[in-house]
Amino acid sequence: MADAEDGAIIRLWPKPAGCLPVAMRSPRQLADMEQSRSITKKSASNLALAFILLPREKRDGMSALYAFCREVDDVADDESVPLEERRNALAAWRRDVHLAYGNETPQFPVNRELQPVIRQHKLPYDLFDDLIRGVEMDLDIKRFPDYAALEEYCYRVASVVGLLSIEIFGYQNPACRDYAIYLGKALQFTNILRDVKNDAERGRIYLPLCELEKHGVAPEEILRFEYSQNYHALASSVADRARHFYRMALKTLPPEDRKSMIAAELMGSVYWRLLEKLERQQFNVFATPMTRLNKAQKTMLILRTWCKLITGVMTPNYGGS
Repeated sequence: MADAEDGAIIRLWPKPAGCLPVAMRSPRQLADMEQSRSITKKSASNLALAFILLPREKRDGMSALYAFCREVDDVADDESVPLEERRNALAAWRRDVHLAYGNETPQFPVNRELQPVIRQHKLPYDLFDDLIRGVEMDLDIKRFPDYAALEEYCYRVASVVGLLSIEIFGYQNPACRDYAIYLGKALQFTNILRDVKNDAERGRIYLPLCELEKHGVAPEEILRFEYSQNYHALASSVADRARHFYRMALKTLPPEDRKSMIAAELMGSVYWRLLEKLERQQFNVFATPMTRLNKAQKTMLILRTWCKLITGVMTPNYGGS
C-alpha cells in the first residue's frame, strides 16, 4: 500500500521509527489525540507530510485516520508473529473499530481517538472494513494474476484511504469520490514500481503476472533482482497504467472542490515526481537506493501548492504528458 519511506512495505503509511506497540504506551500517551499525533509526527510518510497544509481540526482528524492505518498495517506486517495470530488480531481491530459506531468505547487507544472523528465526519464503517480486508490480503497473497486483481487490492489499501480522507477534508461535489479512487490507485501503482526490490526481498511481486508473461520476465528474475530491457518494458507498461489514473484523477476533481483537496493534490504532486524520477532511472530499482524526493524537493512542492492556494490558481502539479 505504500509510501514506504522506510523501504519495508508498500503502504501509504510507513512504520514510523520508535513507535511503541499499544501495550507499551503510557497513560499520558493515550490522552486525547496525543497518540495519533505522535505516530504522525514520527513518520517520514508523504501522506503525513501533506497534513501540514490542513487547518488544525482537519489535521487532527487525519492524524487519527493515519494512526489507525499504521496500527493495522503493523499487525499484518509483523512476520515474527504467527500468521493466525495476526489474522485474529486484525479481526479484533475490525470488531473494535465497529464499537466506535455505537455507544460503547473502543478498547484500542487509537480507535478511541478515532471515534469522535468517525462521528463528526460520518465516516462509513464499510470503508474501514474494506481497508482491513486489503491489509488481510497481504497475509495470504504474494502474486496478482492480472490488473483486475491488483486494482482490487489498490482500491482497498489506497483508494479507501482517499475516500475516508475526503470526508474529513469536506467536499461539495460527489464526483470527488471518483477522484479519490483514481488518485489512490495512481499513488499505489507508483509505490509498487518503486518498491519492487523491497517487496521481492519478502517474496512478494505486485506487478501483474499477465504483464510479466507479456514482456518475457520470469518471476524468478525479479526475486533475484535481475534488471533487463524486458523488465524495463514491463515497468514502463505499469507506469502507463499509473499515468492513466493520474489523468483520471485530474479529470474528475471538481473545480469547486480543488481548494479543499489541497492535501490530496500535494500527495499527487509528490508521487508524480517520484514516477518521473523512476522513469529517468529507467525503472532500475535493483541497483540503486530507494527512489525518493529529498527534503528540498518536497519543501518546494509544499510551497508551490500553498502559493496556488493563496493566489487561487489551483492548477495541478501532476498528470501531464
